[in-house]
Amino acid sequence: MGKIRKTYDRSFKKKAVDMYLKEGMGYKRIAKELDIDHTMVRQWVKHYRAEGMQGLEEKRGKAKGPGIGRPRTRPDPEVKIKRLEAENELLKKFLKM
Repeated sequence: MGKIRKTYDRSFKKKAVDMYLKEGMGYKRIAKELDIDHTMVRQWVKHYRAEGMQGLEEKRGKAKGPGIGRPRTRPDPEVKIKRLEAENELLKKFLKM
């Protein structure tokens, strides 16, 4: 099984970022005090510098466009009906010729 990924709220992330930026603590020391991995602190600082508080928001699980996600396994019934009706109209035209 894969790892269970824990999520942290923005205030927790901000606290870690402030410990690094304002108090001058190192990544590993912050990680040890907060009982998290030091690479997470490094990523949070990087995102905070690039995007501010928005960079500390959770981004996992949020779609970024209309085509994102698994394709439907079954077509929408209304779409299927319209396609079949169009096909029938086309066949009727060919029969009249």
